[in-house]
Order: sequence, then C-alpha cells, then structure tokens
Amino acid sequence: MILPGATLGMLGGGQLGRMFTLAARTLGYNVIVLDPDPASPAGEIASEHLCADYQDPAALEVLARTCAAISTEFENVPAATLERLAHRCVVRPSAQAVAITQDRIHEKTFLCEGGFPTARFAVVRDEADLAAAVAHTGLPALLKVSRFGYDGKGQARVASLTEARAAWESMRREPCVLEELLDLETEVSVVIARGADGLQATYPVAENVHRHGILDVSIVPARVGAAVQDEALAMARSLAERLEYVGVLAIEFFVLAGGRLVVNEIAPRPHNSGHYTLDACVTSQFEQQVRALCGLPLGSTTLLTPAVMVNLLGELWCDGHQPPWQHLFAQPSAKLHLYGKHEPRPGRKMGHYICLAETVEAALAAAMTIRHALQAAPRTGCRCV
Repeated sequence: MILPGATLGMLGGGQLGRMFTLAARTLGYNVIVLDPDPASPAGEIASEHLCADYQDPAALEVLARTCAAISTEFENVPAATLERLAHRCVVRPSAQAVAITQDRIHEKTFLCEGGFPTARFAVVRDEADLAAAVAHTGLPALLKVSRFGYDGKGQARVASLTEARAAWESMRREPCVLEELLDLETEVSVVIARGADGLQATYPVAENVHRHGILDVSIVPARVGAAVQDEALAMARSLAERLEYVGVLAIEFFVLAGGRLVVNEIAPRPHNSGHYTLDACVTSQFEQQVRALCGLPLGSTTLLTPAVMVNLLGELWCDGHQPPWQHLFAQPSAKLHLYGKHEPRPGRKMGHYICLAETVEAALAAAMTIRHALQAAPRTGCRCV
C-alpha cells in the first residue's frame, strides 16, 4: 500500500484532476499535476504544478523521481507517456487499457471481440471506405472521429453518402467510425472501480440526459427496470475484468426498446455522470480513484440518498459575472461544485450542482427548480461570453 504522506502524480489538470487532487489532499497525500495550461484548475490546488507538455522529458523525470504512483484524468494523454513512467513507478490505469479506450476503432474492435453488444459500425480510413460503411450501417448514421472527440465534438449526423463525405472532409480526413443511429429509450452509465487484487466495487446505475452532445443531467438511481440495471452492472464488471483494469472506469450504455443494452463508450477515469458520488455515496469516485491508485482497499459505494446532478455550462456566466447563486442556496438540499475555471465559454463545463432528497422525484424537482431560477433570473445587459 502507498499510504498518506506519499506524493501522487496526476496527468491532466482539468476538473477531474482537480477533484482527484482535493480527495487525495484530504486523505493526506501530496499531489503533483502535469498540465500545459498555466491556469489549470487542478494545478491551482496541487502541491506542485508542472506547466509542461505531457511528453516533456524534464517534467516526466520530476514525476518519475518524486511520485509513488501516477494516474490520469483523461484518455488523451499519450500512451507512450504512461509506458515511460510505468518503468519508474506505479501507473494506474495501464497504458494498454488507455490505448484501447482513447481510440474509437480500437475500442469498438475490443468490444466486438469480447462479445459486448454495440451499434453496427464500420471503420473509415479513406474515401473509398465511405460507401461500404454507409451500406453496412444504413442511414441516417453518426460519423465519429476515431481520436480526440468528446462532448459531441468530432462527430456529425449524416443522412446521405454526400453528407458523409462532407463530414469526413470537415474532420480533416482523419480515421473515423460510422455508427448506426439507434432509437434510444434512454442512456445509462456505470462507474466501477477495480483494485490491483482484482476486487471490484460498482456504483449505482445513473440515468443520463444529454443536450447538444454534452451531459446535462444525471439521475440516480436510474429510472429503469431492475433487469436493465443488473445487466449494466454485470457488463461493467466483465469489461473491467477483460481490460485487466486497475482504477476507476466508466461505461456508457444505450437502452433500446425492450430494455436491450448496447455499449456506447468506455472512459478510463472518473466520469461526469459519477459526480453525484461526491455528496450521495459513502465513497466518492475520486476518493475511490486514490484508493485504487494507492493499493488501498476500495471504499463502500453505498448510495445514501437519491440524487440528481446538473451540469453548469459557460452560458450561465454573463459578461464575466457570476450566475445568481442565491437561487441555488435557497434550496437546502443543493450542493454546488465549481471547477475554478477563469474563462466561461458556451458549452464549457464550469461546474455542477447536486440535489439530494428522499426520492428521485423530489431530487429532480428541486434540481429543475434551481435550473429554471438560474436561467430565468433577469440580468441587465447580459450576453453569453
């Protein structure tokens, strides 16, 4: 075990890195954050912020020499960086697991080979692949860039071969996946932790609502049948095992007619839909990340109360002014989490809030009351940043 007092490394300094850092420092660890952004939200509260590229040799040497263990907040850290660091200290998750999940082509192939259900898809590497891909998936379909896509970025809905060609051109002819467009009943996700000893701990299934490709609301427990929840949890356990994963992992699922589940994406890290665990569970997903990284026993994932999480995007900030938080604090069950980002932009995640209640319905009603008040409050001369 790596015990409190040791120094941990975090590759990535956004909101997920910030919440990991808060959890680690609360437990008594020092944290060094590597992130090229001088205004890194995690770097601001870390023991040390290395403001450098993720492949910078000098910065990696500092991490390798100083840290007992290193993790990552997002899947786009170069796998080569993780491999290099793993020769000198504990790195979790592994470079192999991250390499699979940071590329849609590798991820879809991994899922199919493991027998996990997915939407029909076809790989597009050059223009000649497009016609065959359309014939395989049918139309309409979603064209998704294989790497570096997130929050709805790097994907386009296409209804014809002409639109598919235009979308591929707009993605700079990068390798892509063309994916069947499914008729969804809802979307759910599971956050799971797996230790180096193979023991696992799953959090309750979250029901997710997206807007413009960005997670908008998460509702826990999910309003789906027990059979769907059990199947999602079982698939999550099987996926973590097949990946030989160590750390916190999130799996997003589509729920189709009749409760049929298909895997949408895998995220090798804590997940936006798991933020409710900060206030509603015995152990948050970020404390769990620290525990798995350090070889500690995994904490309890018991849900203490139903919860609803709502993301706060940059649209709420007007001319640099803060939203009218008094409307949120008027709800005694609401918990506000801001990420320390200095530049609000439309679509940028600036924070979230969580509403707790005895029932899902009550938590959802409180969350929507707050949202309406934040969006409807009059602010003279307000315009989106």
